[in-house]
Amino acid sequence: MATLSIMLSLWLASVRGQLQYRANFLILVAMGLIYHGTGFAFIWVVLSRFETVGGWTFGEIAFLYGLRLLIHALGFLVSGQIRELDHQIRLGEFDRYLIRPISPLRQIISQGVQVNVFGDLLGGIGLFLVALTLVNIDWTAAVVVYLVLAIIGGALLELGLDLMIATLALRVLNVQSLFFVLDTFFSDFGNYPLKIFGGTVQFLLTFGLPLAFMAYFPSTVLLGRTGELSVPPALAYAAPLVGVCWFALAVGIFRFELRNYQSAGH
Repeated sequence: MATLSIMLSLWLASVRGQLQYRANFLILVAMGLIYHGTGFAFIWVVLSRFETVGGWTFGEIAFLYGLRLLIHALGFLVSGQIRELDHQIRLGEFDRYLIRPISPLRQIISQGVQVNVFGDLLGGIGLFLVALTLVNIDWTAAVVVYLVLAIIGGALLELGLDLMIATLALRVLNVQSLFFVLDTFFSDFGNYPLKIFGGTVQFLLTFGLPLAFMAYFPSTVLLGRTGELSVPPALAYAAPLVGVCWFALAVGIFRFELRNYQSAGH
């Protein structure tokens, strides 16, 4: 508990530090809102012409988009400096984590907040709440629990993917291009129902890069669309657990690779 308290204190200190520059904070938040607002506006234009995409209505796709954006924002809120790990390694700043009494990973997660993620969070919450008025969901206690677990599991899944890529920096020093590829996949495939893509793409985004488990599978469960899946519906119901397992695997790989780390100065 003491360690978690220290992590929370460091995280809050980082947020307060960002708020010292209010104009910059507001601009970055606005940029996050505009970026994702533009992406959803494109989907709205397409649906205004074709009414459905892969059998999904405007409200259902808004639900999927809002859920993915909400999961993404929550994951980035606690990702800390994971995406800056390669930069820190090249400058020798990562070595400071190794001589402190808290594990390096906990320090990385608790240091630094990307300000534009607050724009993603506001946009995700707003879109998700609007989408809830456009779809019919039978809100039982089990459904609410599944939704909460799906959001947590999805955030852990994205966090795990980021950590796996960042871990490569312990060997290759620069992995920003891989983060760009990952973001491209999320933007191009994460906001649409996977059934509109070919079988090969669906397979790769399920069992290769497990993007399907982040928002698409949970959305099919909550919207009652598991019948369209090309995999057993049990996989969709297990999406939160997949996120937890993926993050645990990423942490294990990071700890293993950390044993072989050599400072950039050596």
